[in-house]
Amino acid sequence: MIEQKSMTAAAWVEMALLGSIWGGSFLSNHVALEEAGVATTVAMRVLGAGLVLWAVVRARGLSIPREPRVWGAFLVMGILNNALPFSLITWGQLNIESGLAAILNASTAILGVLVAALVFRDERLTARKALGVGLGFLGVVAVIGPSALGSFDLTSLAQLAILGAALSYAVSGAFARVATQGIAPEVAAAGMLTASSLIMVPAALFLDGMPDRAWSWPTWAALAYLALMASALAYLLFYRLLRRVGAGNTSVVTMLVPPVAILLGAVVLDESLPLRAFGGFALLALGLIILDGRLFRRPDETGTTAG
Repeated sequence: MIEQKSMTAAAWVEMALLGSIWGGSFLSNHVALEEAGVATTVAMRVLGAGLVLWAVVRARGLSIPREPRVWGAFLVMGILNNALPFSLITWGQLNIESGLAAILNASTAILGVLVAALVFRDERLTARKALGVGLGFLGVVAVIGPSALGSFDLTSLAQLAILGAALSYAVSGAFARVATQGIAPEVAAAGMLTASSLIMVPAALFLDGMPDRAWSWPTWAALAYLALMASALAYLLFYRLLRRVGAGNTSVVTMLVPPVAILLGAVVLDESLPLRAFGGFALLALGLIILDGRLFRRPDETGTTAG
């Protein structure tokens, strides 16, 4: 049995804050894309966040690895956890609502279970996990809608792009479990953001040119939010929660992001989603609850969770 750390009131507050911050990233993407290109939006996000996290690493006196193997791992993580998924999500939001993008992105947890089951012996796909994964995929199908099966357009491609980002996150999580053992999470985050900056900054300059200082203040505010809040602060909060309450409890944040994104999209952007999107999210959430498993434990098992 694996110990399940308890959730304090303070931890729940931090969890809600993290979910709200990540939920706001979808609104910020939408606002930034009004004037900035996809590559520029992603480049400024990873570059700004990386600079902040290196300042944190220095302030905390954390050691910086120098082995080429470690920096090679940071490069892979920078691609899988930043450059590729951020680009796919940002591009996808050119063609679908921010709330819909957030719902589809929630499939990261479902895909993460499948990837882990394929890669790690201690993450076998039990009957309960299979049920949770199955419900999650039904939710994704419901969100996309049957019409996507009959006609393939930019909306369909955008939804597939978000799912591609979720798969990239899932593969990155499995890779990081092996490649970053013994490395402080803050250092790993700063390293992968640096690696992704080395990819995205040249790409942005080539595809979009230099950022325009004449952009409106909402665009600059959205870009600052993505870098400072949705990346730098969010990573620090995420790793703090991991240390305090464990991976199982921290995964609950997955269910908090879409409602925030949907609410912001409706209030700020006047977005409206079809009923199937809400039904699909309900199935996704149910699948995640089943994967979490804590509701199915006997009263004497509240302090532990099955391995």
